[in-house]
Amino acid sequence: MTSVFSPTAFAGQRVLITGATGGIGTLTSKHFKAAGAELVLADLNGEALEALAEELGRTDVTTLEFDATNNSDRMNLVETIANLGGVNHLVLAAGIYEEIALAEMSDDDIVRTLQINLVSTMQLVRDIEPQLQNNGSIVLFSSMAGERGSRNHSQYAASKGGLVSFGRSMAWELGERQIRVNAVTPGIIATSMTESLVAGGGDALLKSTPLQRFGEPEEVASAAVFLASEAASFITGMVMQINGGLHMA
Repeated sequence: MTSVFSPTAFAGQRVLITGATGGIGTLTSKHFKAAGAELVLADLNGEALEALAEELGRTDVTTLEFDATNNSDRMNLVETIANLGGVNHLVLAAGIYEEIALAEMSDDDIVRTLQINLVSTMQLVRDIEPQLQNNGSIVLFSSMAGERGSRNHSQYAASKGGLVSFGRSMAWELGERQIRVNAVTPGIIATSMTESLVAGGGDALLKSTPLQRFGEPEEVASAAVFLASEAASFITGMVMQINGGLHMA
C-alpha cells in the first residue's frame, strides 16, 4: 500500500477506529499508522484485531474487542481512551448490512441494524466526547443508501440516513471547540459486504456509474483519512460522496 499522506501528518495524535478489521477499516488503520498516528483499534473480531496489530508492528497500537451493542464494552473503550489521555480523532466504521424486505423484517432485524449502525454510534460519541481533544475530528461511515434509499435494505438505509443527520448536528454542537464532523457515503465498494448486491444487479449498477466500475476499499479509506487531516481543516458537516458518480443516476 502506498500512502498519499505525509509520514508525520498525524504525529502526536491518537485515532480511535471502530470496525477496524473490516475491508475499509483495515486500510484506514494502515493509512493512519503510515501517517504517524497512535491507534486504538476496536472490533468484534478479536483474532483479526491481533493479526492487524501484528501487521502494523504493535508499536503505538492498542486493541480492544468491542461489541457495539454491549454497554460494558462501550464503557471499557471509553475508560481505555481516558487512561491513554484522550483522543484526537474518531473514525466510526462499525456496521452491518442485511438484505431483508420490510414485509419479512422482524422487530429484532430492525432493532439490531439501528442499534449497531446508529444508536451505538450516538452513544459512543456522547460518552467519549469529553475525551475528544479540541481541533479534532469525527468521521462517520454513512452510505449512499442513506440518501437515496435501498430496496430490501430499508432498516440499513434508515440507519445510515440517521448518521448523516446526527453528524451534522454534532458539527453544530462541537464546532466551537474546532472539532469537525463529516461523513463518507460510499456507493458500491468491492468488499464482502456487497457481494450479494453486486451478484444480483452488478451490470445495471455499472451502467449507472459514470466511472463504469465499482469502488475499492482503498478509495474510501483515503477519503476518511483526508477528512481527519489538516488538509480538511475548514470542512465540517459535509457528506463526501465516494461512488464513481452513481449518486447522479
